[in-house]
Amino acid sequence: MSHNESAHTHDDSHDGHDHDHGGHGHGHGHGGESTSSRKLAAVSLINVVGFLVELAGGLAFGSVALISDAVHMLFDALAYVMAFAASYVAEHYGEDERWSYGLHRLEPFAAFLNGLLLLPMVAFILWESSQRFFEPIAIGTGPTIAIAAGGLLVNIGSVYVLHGDAMSLNEKGAFYHLLGDAGGSVAVIVSVVAIELTGIRVIDPITAALIAVVVAWSAATVLRGSGEIFFLKTPLESDEIRSHIRKIDGVEAVDDFHAWQICSQITVATVHVETDVETMLEAESVTRRVHDELAGHGVDHATVELSPHYDDRDVHLDTHCH
Repeated sequence: MSHNESAHTHDDSHDGHDHDHGGHGHGHGHGGESTSSRKLAAVSLINVVGFLVELAGGLAFGSVALISDAVHMLFDALAYVMAFAASYVAEHYGEDERWSYGLHRLEPFAAFLNGLLLLPMVAFILWESSQRFFEPIAIGTGPTIAIAAGGLLVNIGSVYVLHGDAMSLNEKGAFYHLLGDAGGSVAVIVSVVAIELTGIRVIDPITAALIAVVVAWSAATVLRGSGEIFFLKTPLESDEIRSHIRKIDGVEAVDDFHAWQICSQITVATVHVETDVETMLEAESVTRRVHDELAGHGVDHATVELSPHYDDRDVHLDTHCH
């Protein structure tokens, strides 16, 4: 195979996000995104209403634990709103050639903003909890329990809306957040009952501080996950993939492999492969098998470059590798 027969194969088609590589379709399918968007919109509305009710109740009846649970619900509501907005915009805009991968980058951007917005809320809860710890106040037991129970019903209703046999990644994230919210509502109810039975009012700010820790952990998780996407951390086991590609007939070496994510649902990879095949037909066969291997590891878009073996490999790698 001569230098002129070096095969450099990639796909620039993004319509419908169904990508074909050498006759092999590797679409990551967003066909269910409209349903996902509607579900996220419904959950967003439910949680915004729940937040307003819990916040008003916490302020009216003096429960900082209820206020902290309301903030937790607000954080998740914002997450759902941003996820819905990012999904909707990605579905309807950015399909022209100016945007190589549409506007799917909005998903990690929205998640990062979400995590940042949560941090001052956590600080407020901890500050309010410390104030109430040293100066406990009476709590309206009955109304507080009723509102917390209402928050629990909101979470259960949201779980019901999202639950299904095949949830998208956004839906799965929302689903697990809602389970955490339900735990927060239960914690508020238990703390109020404990205060009523024991008379120990500091249970309320202690419960609020514990919920704040859970919220902070959620924020850190969101920031870390979105940061990994923005800073192009590979989501794949690179050494394992290199090993599998080397086992393909006709592959002599894997000189360069990079993988990153556009958003949580779109993984992109590039690989440079040295081959000993002699004809274009054999080169196409190698390219297809490399694409199949990458697709089997969850790669949605792949660029595969084939070239013959280079005697002066260092010179070649200096121009291709980073």
